[in-house]
Amino acid sequence: MTPAAPVEIAPSEVWETTDDTDVRPDRPWKVIVWNDPINLMSYVTFVFQKLFGYSKEKATQLMLDVHYKGRAVVSDGPKEKAEMDVFRLHEYGLWATMEHDD
Repeated sequence: MTPAAPVEIAPSEVWETTDDTDVRPDRPWKVIVWNDPINLMSYVTFVFQKLFGYSKEKATQLMLDVHYKGRAVVSDGPKEKAEMDVFRLHEYGLWATMEHDD
């Protein structure tokens, strides 16, 4: 009996990536707090200090941006962190959203 020749196995299909695959790293997300007619300015300042560890001065400046400009960016980072920050702000009754950083 003669030894069998090695069997060569070749794939029947070749998979290639398409050009529509986005392989760029995720851009940072920013968390925005919006002005509302309900929360007191002192409360908003307190929340910024408690959630983000901001100094009273930094938290006050962000609160004033919310009050006078209608919004302020209070944090940024990866999507999961931004989602958690928005969730935590909602727990404190603040109106917050997230969007991609430009």
